[in-house]
Amino acid sequence: MLALLALLPIITVFGLIVLFRWPATKAMPVACVITCLLAWVVWKAPLLQIAAASLDGLLTAASILYIILGAFLLLNLQEESGANLAIRRSMFLISPDRRVQAIIIAFLFGSFIEASAGFGTPAAVAAPLLVAIGFPAMAAVMVTLIIQSTCVSFGAIGTPILIGINSGLSGQTEVLDYLHGVNVEFVPYLKAVGAKVAIIHGITGTLIPLILVIMMTRFFGRKKSWTEGLSIFPFALFAGLCFTVPYMLTGIFLGPEFPSLFGSLLGLIIVIPLAKTGFLIPKKTWDFPPRETWPAEWLGQKMDKGDTAKAKMGIFKAWFPYILVAFLLLLSRLLNPLKELLASVSLEWTQIFQTSISTSFQFLYLPGFLFFVAGLATIIIQKISFKQTTKVVHRSLKTILGPAIALGFAVPMVKVFINSGVSGGLDKMPVILASAAALLVGKGWTAFAAVIGAMGAFIAGSNTFSNMMFSLFQFTTALKIGAVPGVIVALQAVGGAAGNMICVHNVVAASAVVGLLGKEGLLIRKTLIPMTYYLIMAAIIGIILLQVFKV
Repeated sequence: MLALLALLPIITVFGLIVLFRWPATKAMPVACVITCLLAWVVWKAPLLQIAAASLDGLLTAASILYIILGAFLLLNLQEESGANLAIRRSMFLISPDRRVQAIIIAFLFGSFIEASAGFGTPAAVAAPLLVAIGFPAMAAVMVTLIIQSTCVSFGAIGTPILIGINSGLSGQTEVLDYLHGVNVEFVPYLKAVGAKVAIIHGITGTLIPLILVIMMTRFFGRKKSWTEGLSIFPFALFAGLCFTVPYMLTGIFLGPEFPSLFGSLLGLIIVIPLAKTGFLIPKKTWDFPPRETWPAEWLGQKMDKGDTAKAKMGIFKAWFPYILVAFLLLLSRLLNPLKELLASVSLEWTQIFQTSISTSFQFLYLPGFLFFVAGLATIIIQKISFKQTTKVVHRSLKTILGPAIALGFAVPMVKVFINSGVSGGLDKMPVILASAAALLVGKGWTAFAAVIGAMGAFIAGSNTFSNMMFSLFQFTTALKIGAVPGVIVALQAVGGAAGNMICVHNVVAASAVVGLLGKEGLLIRKTLIPMTYYLIMAAIIGIILLQVFKV
């Protein structure tokens, strides 16, 4: 009964958004109220605890909106100056084929951004770029959500492993006893788990570029054809391998900090020059149907108005803001003195209302600040007038009102859900759900472990938070069923990465940066397909690792 009640917030979100196609602006307030009532009435959480969790959620939502605003401001400045026209020309010099453009910008460049910054940043950078070169807003969001899978577990320089799993397992009695029994220290053990994560992701993720283009041609092509996507199979597989081979080798031999970074960088270095020569690319170029035939649901409110800019601009000058964002993201995450300086400027509230909940807003360290820096550089370098800048700022602020409502309820709902088990003698809602699933599945847990990771990401909006919540649960479940804990915890991390494709506030945030609002249900219906593939493949590989290789 408790498990069914704990499932109610998820059923509400999924049912209203995916089945009944409510916009998130209407669905999330309902789900938030239901979650708060459950926490108060059933889980006996004090009202101050619920209020503290909600405030934590509001500040987290503000952090996401800060990133959205920065990304949207930069995109609008690029549109105003005419830079997007130059970017479009440059991409057509590499290849006019939209499938190739999606693989390079969404999969490879998006993975590089995820490796540097994590937490959904690829959509804020890659989706606007795709719209700028002529993609429908919905197609741009869909492909940037699909790529938030393989690269995610090692995003933000390994945060989901080094902080997520580490926080979930370190210092726990069950873990220490197990490691003592097998005579392994915790740090090497964490690295070994990371290696297993890299292997599972590497095998599964090789086909993500192909799945991405198949879905694009099926849902956004003239012929609505799967085969138009399949026809680029050799190039898509090659691009996938250019990413996953160095990704796996880095994860196995160097550790969890750099698999996504090295994989994406090497992939870009190898794939772009070869794409220019037409290597493995079909002779027949694929494109979207004419813009005037696009259905309204494909279009963003602000970004799909056609090209109004008159200025002609050099390619480097046009690309400079995005190159600057990528460079600043990398620098601010890898250069420790700069990282510490930016992170030290923080708005903090510890022990909100005398509870254990604390929150912070690192407004210089968040990617939003870097977007604003790049935006300022864009105004100066591209000579955008004060009048144009004012118009862009006004348009950008107006566009984030819808996402602000959705996120203002979605994230507090998540925080209340996670912080529900503080009194009343009950575990928090996610733990009760996971325990019920383990009881139901029993020895078949290996096939189901990744699903819990995905559920955690769907709820919490982050692979890192999913790993924090469920790593210990997965570890102890593995011990109970006699499985190797490292493999089960690795499946948790892989599932948590895959769950990013359907997480509501990821979908809302990704849609917002291209002005696409109220279409969350349609997007989740589409991204459920690659997520299902990912979870099935992860389960198969996990079973093989346990049954055949005994690792």
